[in-house]
Amino acid sequence: MELLLETVALYSLKLAYETEGHSPILRDDPLMGGCDREVFGLLVRKGDTGEIRNKVNHCLELALQAVGGAGTALGRELDRLAADFSAARTMDRFEDPLVALKGYLKDAQ
Repeated sequence: MELLLETVALYSLKLAYETEGHSPILRDDPLMGGCDREVFGLLVRKGDTGEIRNKVNHCLELALQAVGGAGTALGRELDRLAADFSAARTMDRFEDPLVALKGYLKDAQ
C-alpha cells in the first residue's frame, strides 16, 4: 500500500512540477515532502486514513491545477478519480481508486 500511495503522489507532483528539459522529479526529491513511502508506511500502520487522504488529495489538487482544472477533459477525469479515492473510508477501499489514479496519472504525463 505504501508504494502505491507514494507512486500516486510522485506522479501527481511530476505532472504538476516536472518540466521538459529539466531534471526529473524522483522519489527522494525534496518536493515529495511528507509523501514518501516511509511517511505513508507510518500512516498505514497507524491506520490514519484521514491523514493519508489529506496528503494524497493535496498532491492530486496540484495535478488537477496542472492539467487546467476540473473544466478540462483531463481534469474532469482526474477529478472523478480523485473523488472515488476521497470516498474510500477504509484502508482496504483505497487500493482500487489508487490503482486507477496511478494508471491515469502515468498516462497523463
